[in-house]
Amino acid sequence: MLSSPLTTRFDLRAEPSPGLLPRLLQPFAKRDVTPDFFQARQGAEEMEITIACDDLEPGVAALIAGNLGQVIGVSRIVVTPAESLSRQQAG
Repeated sequence: MLSSPLTTRFDLRAEPSPGLLPRLLQPFAKRDVTPDFFQARQGAEEMEITIACDDLEPGVAALIAGNLGQVIGVSRIVVTPAESLSRQQAG
């Protein structure tokens, strides 16, 4: 049985601000990583953001998570491995 690649998923909550989304992408860009999925929704008092990357090494994911947690306005970050995005879309 072939193992499918894992996706690392970053789920964040943050205060809405005009410069928030570019600041969240900076930790990925400086490691030459392009997210495979990015979604942001603004609620009444905070934003919910999901960023996912296929085949991200655990050490790199930990560094990115640490950087995301330091972004001004981020109140929560949860990092979870998940089934690959390509398998989710096919199923």
